[in-house]
Amino acid sequence: MKKIEAIIKPFKLDDVREALTEIGVTGMTATEVKGFGRQKGHTELYRGAEYVVDFMPKVKIELIVSDDQIESCLGAITEAARTGKIGDGKIFVSAVERVVRIRTGEEGDEAI
Repeated sequence: MKKIEAIIKPFKLDDVREALTEIGVTGMTATEVKGFGRQKGHTELYRGAEYVVDFMPKVKIELIVSDDQIESCLGAITEAARTGKIGDGKIFVSAVERVVRIRTGEEGDEAI
């Protein structure tokens, strides 16, 4: 099993969710986050004062998938989240040792 964490632009969340649903992913978690990378923020004008916005609003999605789903998930997220502009985001993949469904006690792939 693998954990996929993807940092994407907020307006791409619905597109990514739909793409993942189409390939059979049954659940994910989405969190509003802030951060920066090469985008490095920007300046804004508010009531006549200019200020720097260092942290850009992003959405982090997290999902656990079986090993055989990993490539299709990465492809779906990449295609759905891509705008071609700086700040499209990143995807991180890590190993998951164990998953337990609290309600039933199921473990492993059955618990996903």
